[in-house]
This record gives sequence, structure tokens and C-alpha cells, in this order.
Amino acid sequence: MSTISKLKNIKDVDLITDNLEGWTVTEGSPVMKTWILHTNNDETMISGYWESTPGSYHATYKEYEFVHLLEGRIIITPDGGDPVEVKSGDTFVVENDFSGTWQIIETVRKYFDVKLK
Repeated sequence: MSTISKLKNIKDVDLITDNLEGWTVTEGSPVMKTWILHTNNDETMISGYWESTPGSYHATYKEYEFVHLLEGRIIITPDGGDPVEVKSGDTFVVENDFSGTWQIIETVRKYFDVKLK
């Protein structure tokens, strides 16, 4: 059993262009792209890249997500909460009970790790 896994190259994986489950466009016409670069052995974690053009989504999370924002700027506002602005270079987490708005101000690309189970 290998304990080290090199992630696939973005050029070697399928591009997913469907909106993520639980994400609904609320403003504009944002377009998202997702690349899954790795799924761990017991299929409880995925890693990859996600991009979106400007616009807004209402997102409901069921899984915990670690994010490193590589490009762009987002204002994330939890339902009933205060907005948080994140920009290129920021690292943050989204808990599995998050529900709120992602306003994509500038086209974004993020690296993510999601805990599925």
C-alpha cells in the first residue's frame, strides 16, 4: 500500500462543467469548472482545482472543505452572518454546515481538499 500519492496533472483529468450540488446561481451568469486530481483509497477525500467566473451562488455545504485561493477575489456571506472577503493567496476552511452566498468578484481559481464522509 502506497502512503504517498502524486496528484494527477490537470491536463490528464476530466473537466467537470456542471454546477456543484447545492450551488444555485443567484446573480449573473457565472461559469464554474472543476478538476478532481485525486481521490484517496477509501474515497473519503478528494483534491483538485475549481474555477468560477464572476457572479453569485447560494451554496449549501454537506462536507468540510479546505481552500487555498490561487487567483481572484470572493465575498462569502453565511446566511444571517457577516461577509468575509478572501483574495488570491488566502487560505480558509468551510465547515460542513455552511449555507450562504459566494459572490465571485474576480474570476477565481482555488485548490481544494474536501472530506466526503
